[in-house]
Amino acid sequence: MTDKTDFTLAELMIVAASEAWRGDGEVLASGLGVIPRLGASLAKLTHSEGLLMTDSEAFLVEEPIPLGPRGDYQPKYAGYMPFERVFECVWGGRRHAMVGPTQVDRWGQTNLSCVGDYAKPKSAMLGVRGLPGNSINHINSFFVPAHSKRVFVEGEVDMVSGVGFKPERWNEGERNDLMEIRIVVTDLCVMDFDGPSRAARVRSLHPGVSFGEVQEKTGFPLIAAPDMCETPHPTAAQLALIRRLDPHELRATAIKGNPPGIRPAA
Repeated sequence: MTDKTDFTLAELMIVAASEAWRGDGEVLASGLGVIPRLGASLAKLTHSEGLLMTDSEAFLVEEPIPLGPRGDYQPKYAGYMPFERVFECVWGGRRHAMVGPTQVDRWGQTNLSCVGDYAKPKSAMLGVRGLPGNSINHINSFFVPAHSKRVFVEGEVDMVSGVGFKPERWNEGERNDLMEIRIVVTDLCVMDFDGPSRAARVRSLHPGVSFGEVQEKTGFPLIAAPDMCETPHPTAAQLALIRRLDPHELRATAIKGNPPGIRPAA
């Protein structure tokens, strides 16, 4: 049952993102971007209090730090966490990051480096950054603010920045059991790669979205999870926490036009 409460699409996605970390225990939760960060913070304050979180500088904190200018807020520090120790968590598989790839393919491979031919790209982005090592050794989830075939491409991603489940990309003897893609949160739905032979599945549809629309905007075949449902609405308690975590309403800029969480009837 959900509360009869007004909420935005961004707030719906924050709650959906928070579910990525459910049951993770004491791992480093890294949400990269406004919605993923708020999702990780909401997870720690509700269902997964054992998550480790940093102040994005050099310390662990006992509770998530609100976004934007802090005013009188004083962080509750819990310990020293320089980048050296962050890397220890990454290399030891004790991290779960939610990242925002530029492209995703049917195998869950991701690209955040360039669009087009690598030797002469149409556009260049961040480069692979730390994604090859991060994606091969710990849990990752994805956040996509605008679901389209430009992101969920028909063939293989233009440049494989993050590993996926394509067998040909794994050399004999390499361990592929240390990586996991948990969920994909988009502005249309929540997905995973837990179908037969790692096929992409739709786990839930956001209010007013049909499976056909999601398929039309995806470059590869999707299947509906057996228990596919409507994405749960934020409760009043969750909305109160989100507004405390984001007092400057940065979430309003995360999705173009800041639409409502329930689509108006056409």
